[in-house]
Amino acid sequence: MKLKICAILIMAGGLLVAQDDQQNTTEWSAGRPDGHAPISVMGDHMHGKGEWMFSYRYMYMNMDELRAGSDDATTDQALADYMVTPTNMPMNMHMLGAMYAPSDKITLMVMLNYLSMEMDHITRMGGSFTTEASGFGDIRISGLYKFFNKNRQTMHGQLGFSIPTGSVTESDVTPASAPNETELPYPMQIGSGTFDTNLALTYLGQTDQISWGSQLRGIFRFGENERDYRYGNRYSLNNWFAVKASPWLSVSARLEGLIVGEIEGADPNLNPMMVITADTANSGGTFVNGGIGFNTYIPSGALKNLRFGLEMALPLVQDLNGIQLKTKETITAGLQYAF
Repeated sequence: MKLKICAILIMAGGLLVAQDDQQNTTEWSAGRPDGHAPISVMGDHMHGKGEWMFSYRYMYMNMDELRAGSDDATTDQALADYMVTPTNMPMNMHMLGAMYAPSDKITLMVMLNYLSMEMDHITRMGGSFTTEASGFGDIRISGLYKFFNKNRQTMHGQLGFSIPTGSVTESDVTPASAPNETELPYPMQIGSGTFDTNLALTYLGQTDQISWGSQLRGIFRFGENERDYRYGNRYSLNNWFAVKASPWLSVSARLEGLIVGEIEGADPNLNPMMVITADTANSGGTFVNGGIGFNTYIPSGALKNLRFGLEMALPLVQDLNGIQLKTKETITAGLQYAF
């Protein structure tokens, strides 16, 4: 609370109770630049009855160099056990989303994405090659339910499912398969191939100048896809805070803990001795990621409620199962428009 207000309350103690009562009836508000989480966080907010929101996000993630457990590794280490190792993998993802609130308690959400990936490789014999894959990924649908919104704090839950529309049979030409295409390893596939359940719980709070939030999320995979495997479950805890620098700008910092399970089962078309990405022992791990970013918000005029967000994230801790490419920078940018 501002110093001026505090001084008035001290001089007029009778106003303290009245001020507290008014504060207790104040709801958390999304109508400010820090009213949404950093742009990389999904399902972070809800909408009022009858409100729509459309969004577009672009994410770039770069994976480069190798890591075994919590230590850096060399290509020579990988090629001692495998014929081929990747050296670099940039990924681009375009995400389209829509949200609609049939009531103040419930918001519905749907998301679809388009991915494009490249992976550079070197072989034990000293050769090099690149594989590529692109296409539409899985469609995700969710419902969000608001538990409360008072005292400038709110909490909601999310229940969602993914429809396996993304391909798990992406292929490309490699030196060993030329001139024919061969099926690509797990990281180069577009979808999961399974119906996955997405559960999340999000808490938000704010004062006049700052906001904060925490989101616990789990993605649970069941059954096996058409290639006889399923990706590991994912568990994440995101925490962030943002400072409202002006009526149209906020800056944010985020810290995420992430656990990714190993792939279960195996694709019979992949040889786990050929390349590290075809061996399911080299999948999953534990991560701590940090991000900084900003959100802009237009509070009035013809473009009222239009938002733009940008965040850059870096891994602080990576403890990987087996030997894998390590994550470098992740950049997320997005536009959101509500009406």
